[in-house]
Amino acid sequence: MIEYKKLANGFEYIEVQNAVAFAKIALQGAHIFEYKRSGEEGLLWLSERSDFEYGKAIRGGVPICWPAFGMNNPDLPQHGFSRTAKFTLLQTKEENKSTELLFVLEDSQESLKLWPYKFSLMFEVIIGETLQMKLTTTNKDTKSFTLTQALHSYFPVSDIEDAKIFGLEGKPYLNALTSQTQLQKGAITFDAEYDCVYQEVENEIVLQDKKRSIKINNEGSKSVVVWNPWTLKGARMSGMKADDYKTFVCIESANAFEDFKVLSPKQSHTLKATVDSLPIMMT
Repeated sequence: MIEYKKLANGFEYIEVQNAVAFAKIALQGAHIFEYKRSGEEGLLWLSERSDFEYGKAIRGGVPICWPAFGMNNPDLPQHGFSRTAKFTLLQTKEENKSTELLFVLEDSQESLKLWPYKFSLMFEVIIGETLQMKLTTTNKDTKSFTLTQALHSYFPVSDIEDAKIFGLEGKPYLNALTSQTQLQKGAITFDAEYDCVYQEVENEIVLQDKKRSIKINNEGSKSVVVWNPWTLKGARMSGMKADDYKTFVCIESANAFEDFKVLSPKQSHTLKATVDSLPIMMT
């Protein structure tokens, strides 16, 4: 079942329900802000103070950072303009255990003022026993452009200090807080602000919490961003409570820094992420 919903302020989103999963997706940003399997807790974190208002990015879920990640392009807003752009739902396909939705964003007079290229951005979402996301950029211009991007996924944890991330051992990373490049030693753990961009990533990433493990598999991407704002930055951020940092970590499927893409006219690139989970087996 697919239902169109609208808040009192006119903010539009879509509810998806099938035999195995439930999801909510805003038309602004094609932003998935809830996904959960039947009988389980949600696999995405969402701030209780998040804005659901046109022109303001939702705090949580899976923001789409495009066509620039971070402040890589000083002419664009942070993380580009797709987070607050209104996508069009182009087509849907419903089955008993799977619901497919295809969203599209294309260049406009407003986008060309910010970023002088013609493009098509397709976002395919499959809601089922896993959450599958496929972001495809096509260059419709007569000149090449450089692309950085991320599926800025927020994942819930019971306590950030108990969380561990596996699968990035031995990978080089840029610490955005110190501007130093290092190699990851062992699993990632948290006891302070964390903002690192990992490169040469080709294997599954696992977020282990007390209750379950969340698995992320990426295609069309060799970079992953791991982020948590911790106390000081978390207290300053909009749409977030001061202690929210304890309950989430971002593991972002990306094409960032060394993993940037240059698309020639008519060329396309697809970034894909699949999210799954397993309960922790108690012994």
